[in-house]
Amino acid sequence: MIELIPLWLLSLVGVVVADAFARPGPAQEGRVIRFVRGLWITGLVASTLFGSVLALSGNPDLAAFLTVGLAGLFTFASNAKRRVLGEPLVFSDLALLGAMVKHPQFYFSVLALWQQVLGAFALLIAIGVVAWLMEPSVTKAIAGSAIAATGAAVLMLSVRLGPWRHLAREPGLNSDVATLGLVPTLLLYWMRWRQARSRLLDQGSPASQDALAGERKAGSSDELIVVVQCESFADPTEVFAQGGISLPQLGRAKRRSAQWGNLLVSGFGAYTMRTEYGVLFGRDESELGFLLYDPYLTAQIDPARALPQKLGADRWHSLFVHPHDMRFYGRNEILPKAGFDELIGEGRFPEPEPPRGRYERAAAVAAKRMELARAASGPALIYAVTMENHGPWAPHGDASTASLISNYNRLVLAGDAMLGQLMEGFDRVDRPVTLVFFGDHRPTIPGASDPGGDRYTPYVIVPSGSRCSEPSEPPERVDLTPARLHQAILDRAAKL
Repeated sequence: MIELIPLWLLSLVGVVVADAFARPGPAQEGRVIRFVRGLWITGLVASTLFGSVLALSGNPDLAAFLTVGLAGLFTFASNAKRRVLGEPLVFSDLALLGAMVKHPQFYFSVLALWQQVLGAFALLIAIGVVAWLMEPSVTKAIAGSAIAATGAAVLMLSVRLGPWRHLAREPGLNSDVATLGLVPTLLLYWMRWRQARSRLLDQGSPASQDALAGERKAGSSDELIVVVQCESFADPTEVFAQGGISLPQLGRAKRRSAQWGNLLVSGFGAYTMRTEYGVLFGRDESELGFLLYDPYLTAQIDPARALPQKLGADRWHSLFVHPHDMRFYGRNEILPKAGFDELIGEGRFPEPEPPRGRYERAAAVAAKRMELARAASGPALIYAVTMENHGPWAPHGDASTASLISNYNRLVLAGDAMLGQLMEGFDRVDRPVTLVFFGDHRPTIPGASDPGGDRYTPYVIVPSGSRCSEPSEPPERVDLTPARLHQAILDRAAKL
């Protein structure tokens, strides 16, 4: 239909313009505009979206508005994410949409009640307006379907041809957004992830139980390994130029540790799952390729690499402790396959006290670990996650930099006190204990802790238990990636 052409072209131009505002821009790669190949993909995606909305709504004005509006929303979200976390939007972030539906309290509890009500009211109005503007039409449904099908077909053909099939062959998120644009990068990275995941499925798990049997050492019959993943835990004196406090228990742990250093995490302000995957499954991000952006999307097909399996699921009793919904990121399905015998989630902890924040207190999680450790018989692995110092850092609405630093200091001290609580508790246990403690990422605090600088967090490996002797002198610092920490835990288990 001829009358659709102006609005269709307007949609193409609007999406390209909206995508042009996505950061980083081409200037950061020494270019004036993005690659034409990227603009071609952006236009085809816009055509596919315009046709799809037109087919459903029958209203070409609404189709053009929603197409451009969605592109603008993606650009806004990507720029906001990059400002806070240091990287643009990536395809795996879209998986969070499902998590937001399943676990709204995790994302929206940070908002005040009036903000939640206002947001819900605005969403209802938007849905009502869209429904009111819909004009079902058979002819426009056919036209829209034709536009969408043509756009999708040309798009799928294009990305498989010479000029396009060599784009984004290696992960380089900021560079690819700068040269290609946000929309093409989202699409191409999703395709590369699917290809990498398919190759992994075709290969099967790279390490079978039989192959891993050689890694298992006899060890003692009552060894205990406790791994503590402390969310947003970092040394404030290293994170903040001013206002950071020292952590006495972390200092004590370093002095009596078998090994300590910087954990070279890739995420900043978020992406707990990247660090958790590295420590649990032992794959470095250089090995993951495009799977690195959300390795938990692939973890289910790679269970033999997990710590419990490598230690020996037939001999070790493994527990995963986290005062949170285990369905988050599919832990309830992934971790049993990884060899954990029991998942101890939020139902085993009391409700957190509102004045302290929205997460369970670290001391309560430490007490649960001590209870489990005393009850365990035979070799045991307890992997625990604690979230108290994850926030909120502006519980009373004061989001000034000084207030955020003060509240972070207050909460991170709770994590530090938990470390001391565990060391003292395990020293009284009549068995060899290895306590592994690390932070999963640094906090993001505007004006004080911003992306772009150092990202490392501390880790310590502390021998405990009545039959463990402390080192004669503190060891030198050894910096590790999360995957190397995975191997360090296995090496420690072999020495117990």
